[in-house]
Amino acid sequence: MPTYNKLVRDKIPHIIRSSGKECRTRILNPDEYKQELRTKLQEELYEYLSAVSDQEALEELADMLEVIRGLAEGHGADPVQLDNLCAAKSEARGGFGERVYLIDVDEA
Repeated sequence: MPTYNKLVRDKIPHIIRSSGKECRTRILNPDEYKQELRTKLQEELYEYLSAVSDQEALEELADMLEVIRGLAEGHGADPVQLDNLCAAKSEARGGFGERVYLIDVDEA
């Protein structure tokens, strides 16, 4: 029996059981949950960086967004608050759409 010891999406145990397999799960406490979300974000980032097609990349980005929403909630914000923070930062500092690449800054 494979051992995973990792955070999974809510419906994964049901999907496993509906395929005729058994699994064991437990509910994480808030601190464990936040730590496992951080670990999951690293996992999803690695999968995104390893993607070989646009579709794979988009699916991994969607997974990352789901994890980021969970992390925001763990830090006391809902998705709307996170979106508002993102919009405020974009308004103040811009986004990345213009593809600006900073080479250096002359401090003199």
